[in-house]
Amino acid sequence: MSKDEKDLGSDGVQDEESAQPGPEEHGSTTGSRAHQSSGASAVSGAEGEESEEGADEMGKSQSAEKKGSFWKELPILVVIAVVLAFVIRTWLVQAFYIPSTSMENTLLVGDRVLVNKVVYELRDIERGEVVVFDGNGSWDDPNTVSVPEPTNPISAGFTWVQQQLGAAPTGKEYIKRVIGLPGDTVECCDEQNRVLVNGVPLEEEAYLYPGSVATHTEFGPIEVPEGHLWLMGDHRAISSDSRLNQNNPGGGAVPIDHVVGRAFVIIWPVGQIGPLGIPETFEELNAADE
Repeated sequence: MSKDEKDLGSDGVQDEESAQPGPEEHGSTTGSRAHQSSGASAVSGAEGEESEEGADEMGKSQSAEKKGSFWKELPILVVIAVVLAFVIRTWLVQAFYIPSTSMENTLLVGDRVLVNKVVYELRDIERGEVVVFDGNGSWDDPNTVSVPEPTNPISAGFTWVQQQLGAAPTGKEYIKRVIGLPGDTVECCDEQNRVLVNGVPLEEEAYLYPGSVATHTEFGPIEVPEGHLWLMGDHRAISSDSRLNQNNPGGGAVPIDHVVGRAFVIIWPVGQIGPLGIPETFEELNAADE
């Protein structure tokens, strides 16, 4: 049988399967598979670029939303801060400006102190502590700095903010050191020109103004009235304190309920920063109360 006859079927027609091109013809370098692969790659690259652009736009959108959210929340944050500051100032701690020289050299003009307003709700006042108090009804200190009336609402607001921050005097409060408590007997002076409390002399050189004597005006013996304090400044030559207000209500002593709080630390200027502790000379007297 010839080769041609072998390739013909029984009916003389060439086998369709044998007539189809072999697989090697589809594997050419110019075949459709190469084109399909190239096309798929191009589409993938375009989609990647579009994804990156979409991510950039989304990032910008989120950033803009965050900025917008911050500016919307800012007024709320400011209100919360103001409320917290008001609460702290009213009931916990307040800054005060020192306007006069009556407490030199412990406190100088322009110093700022922090006053603990809640401490005396938890314990009694102790001798030797520095306190801020309202002198209305008890004292009329000529050394008090008067605060001029604001000329307009803006000026008034600015002054008020300064006073709340302890950056300006209020003209209403005084600051002195506690010498005698209710029931104590205070007097001056002994043979060494010292103040006595319940017969115990005070060694005050550590905190009095340099060269200052205990007092330039003798007084007592005086028993401090119940519910009152005997208060004196550290610069005795110029301090208008309990000694010089004996003709006023309370006999110079100040009602305890007029006390704003204890000045416990100097916060400004930097060179003056430090605690306002109780001098050692009061330790014996305070220990006797325990």
